[in-house]
Amino acid sequence: MDSSSAKRIFYFDNAKFILIFLVVLGHVISPLKGHDDVLFSLYSVIFLFHMPAFIFISGYFSKGYNKKGYLLKIIKKILLPYFIFQIIYSIFYYWNGQAADLKFDLFQPHWTLWFLLSLFWWNLFLYIFAKLKWIGLAIATIIGILIGYVDDIGNFLSLSRTFVFFPYFLLGYLLDLKHLNLVKKVKFSPVIGMAILLIITLVFALLFPKDAIAWLLGDTSYANMGVKEQIDGLKRLAQYLLTITVIGGFLAIVPSKGFSFTVIGKRTLYIYLLHGFIIKTIQAFISDDTLSTMSDQYFILVSFSFGLCIGLGSYFIKKYTRPLIELRIE
Repeated sequence: MDSSSAKRIFYFDNAKFILIFLVVLGHVISPLKGHDDVLFSLYSVIFLFHMPAFIFISGYFSKGYNKKGYLLKIIKKILLPYFIFQIIYSIFYYWNGQAADLKFDLFQPHWTLWFLLSLFWWNLFLYIFAKLKWIGLAIATIIGILIGYVDDIGNFLSLSRTFVFFPYFLLGYLLDLKHLNLVKKVKFSPVIGMAILLIITLVFALLFPKDAIAWLLGDTSYANMGVKEQIDGLKRLAQYLLTITVIGGFLAIVPSKGFSFTVIGKRTLYIYLLHGFIIKTIQAFISDDTLSTMSDQYFILVSFSFGLCIGLGSYFIKKYTRPLIELRIE
């Protein structure tokens, strides 16, 4: 492996590690954000770009969609784990009292599992949209905007998020490494990237409405997010542009060299699928009043989230959960 290839791998693994840390941190602070303005602002900025950035990178690594056996590969790597964990989460929610009855619904994804189902759809969509290239991106963006006007769109088969977030996936697919290198080659790009993130954080802290979180989640129609207006589509278009700008800022600050945690960027699926069991168990057995006392303990919250990523991304966890997550035995 030459040094340029190693740097490229380190870069994406670092990006994925940072993003999965933000996923975990966002879920850790989610029940606390209403008690603290700092947490609310942090939560809002995280949810503005962390999943779109993850989706963008997923699209970048889906360039082999037209190779033989690709469809069977994504069924095994994405769809089967979705079904397995959908069943496990149903049992888990019944065990911790979150669900009154034990029932299995494979069409309404539990919590974080929407990503797996949408990821499967996005890969299928490539068979149509990839051939259209940039025209396909324009069409995907228009669909993502128009789907919000469908009042009944929601969590069923993760349809709302699938259409809303697909433009990020398709953009990732369409861009090559030379395009991403342009971001890193801009003079003072890390400084510019950090400035973008800090400015957005400040703007969100001052101006982002607390009742607008649903816009960042993409899981429902405009009507279900409040008063349905004709200009809602323009708001989503503005959100697309803002999110892409922030993703660019994020990619500009991601380091290209390897660190001790870089390898965990290869195991983000393990962290993504498993961290919810720990967080939901804590929420089930610790009262809301007790949890709320942690809302200003920023160092503890960040350290706990980082520790979860390190622990769940360890080789030990991978070794014993790989048969369940990757359907492979070492």
